[in-house]
Amino acid sequence: MSELDVTAVVSEVEAQEAELVLPSFTHEQAWDLGVRLVGLATERDLPVTVDIRKGTQQVFHAARPGTTPDNDSWIKRKVRVVYRFGASSYLVGLRARAKGSDFNADHGLPFQEYSAHGGAVPVRVAGVGIVGVVTVSGLAQQDDHALVVEALRELMAA
Repeated sequence: MSELDVTAVVSEVEAQEAELVLPSFTHEQAWDLGVRLVGLATERDLPVTVDIRKGTQQVFHAARPGTTPDNDSWIKRKVRVVYRFGASSYLVGLRARAKGSDFNADHGLPFQEYSAHGGAVPVRVAGVGIVGVVTVSGLAQQDDHALVVEALRELMAA
């Protein structure tokens, strides 16, 4: 991906995050979102692990065939990025890439604790801010991110 392409994708992901603001986020909505994600993954036979958190509480977790415990490690590292930087793990990584820099080196963060790779998206509530994180791990980072965005859009339309 060229620098121009990265800049365009940064703008696209920033627009997605501005769009994906929920009026509320309850445990029931978290469950619905998780079921939607697992349903999409099942329909497409995708080997993904899905994780949803409200604050620091894990309220939904499911692993499809083809995943391993390593997916759980990726989820934890991506979630830390969202909570620390207030943006999706994909956007944080893309911003570093657009600057031609290495995310972990720039911030002095160990890769085994923080991974700015796509798949973790903040759950924002209007008038409140970030209240949780929804994460998918198992696909290419842009595909992990896109699956979360698709499910969040479905939840908003429901």
